[in-house]
Amino acid sequence: MRESQHIEWKESWHDDYIKWICGFANASGGMLIIGKNDKGDITGIKNAKRLLDDIPNKVKNILGIIVDVNYKRHLSKEYIEIKVDPQIYPVNYKGQYHYRSGSTKQELKGSALDSFLLKKHGLHWDGIPIPHLSIHSFEQKPFTDFAKRAIQSKRLDDNVLNEDIFSILKKLSACGRGIY
Repeated sequence: MRESQHIEWKESWHDDYIKWICGFANASGGMLIIGKNDKGDITGIKNAKRLLDDIPNKVKNILGIIVDVNYKRHLSKEYIEIKVDPQIYPVNYKGQYHYRSGSTKQELKGSALDSFLLKKHGLHWDGIPIPHLSIHSFEQKPFTDFAKRAIQSKRLDDNVLNEDIFSILKKLSACGRGIY
C-alpha cells in the first residue's frame, strides 16, 4: 500500500493532522496511517491505545464527523489506521476548508472555496439568489422584446405580451429561489 490520493502516512500523531482528515472527508475519502514513515516502513507509535480514544473524540468535536480509528500491530510495532469516509456536506476545520488533491492537502480559498461549497450543496453560481433582488428590480422592455422573439419562434403564445415579468419567467421555468 503506497501513499496516494487516498492514503497518507505519518510517523506520529499531531492534532494538526485533523486537517488531513478534513481534506479526505471533503474529497473522496481516504486513510491516514499513523506509525508509518514516508518509505512505507512501519515505525510504530508508543501511545496507540490512548490515541484510540483521543482521535475519534477530537475529530468528532472539531469536525463534527465520525471516523473509524483502528489499532494495528505488525512485528511488535503498533500503529493506527484512520479511515475517513467522503462526506456529502462540507466539513470545516475551525472555519477552514481542506481538500485532498493528489497526495497533497490543500486549503480551499477564494473561488476554489466558492465552487466547492456550491458543488457540495448541489448548486451552480447562476442558481444563487441575490439578496434584496425582486422582480421589480427589472425593466419591462427587455422582457417584452424577449417575449416578442419567443412568439415569433413559436416558443410562447401571443397572449404572453399581456402578462407581467414574473408570469413570463414562471412559464420559462426561470424563476428560482428568492425571486418574488
